[in-house]
Amino acid sequence: MKRVVGILIFEDVEVLDFAGPFEVFSVASQLHDNKLFDVHLIAKNKEPVIAVNGLSVNPNYSFEDTPSLDILIISGGSGTRALLEDTYILDWIDKSCDRTPLVMSICSGARILARLGFLDNKPYCTHQGVYNHMSELVPSGKPQYDKRFVQSGDGLYTSGGISAGIDLSFHIVEKLHGEGVAKTTAKYMEYKGFKN
Repeated sequence: MKRVVGILIFEDVEVLDFAGPFEVFSVASQLHDNKLFDVHLIAKNKEPVIAVNGLSVNPNYSFEDTPSLDILIISGGSGTRALLEDTYILDWIDKSCDRTPLVMSICSGARILARLGFLDNKPYCTHQGVYNHMSELVPSGKPQYDKRFVQSGDGLYTSGGISAGIDLSFHIVEKLHGEGVAKTTAKYMEYKGFKN
């Protein structure tokens, strides 16, 4: 079964938060006859998104034409603060989380899940500099300071800062397609963080 992966991007998104998972899922599929994943960047509209430090990125889909997703990845970055006040984006994420079998947040993307109530009384990871804010957004949450990523609920995962999204992506590839596929992908990427 080929799974559709949608990665949410927005103004001031952290580059590695979306590029790291994009690479893991895309390379895993590339190395296996492109049969595992279709990976797409999704934004509010199809205009270029300016990421942290000025990188311009073109989304594949807008909220209006996004295909049905099997995996939703909510990126982090300083732009997540603005998203907390954007009811249009929050509503799209809320509905998407409800209908998507597997949801991942990277870094400060956990703020969004917290605002929407998905982390109430749940363990979670986020960027080291965001835990204080998270304690305001989700007082009942259970921060996992020493973890790279954690399963926060049924089909819901959160990861720590920036590079931890790569670790979580490998975990999901392994969970869905086995250790062999994940190891082959890590070897190709020369990524030493997987099961070292």
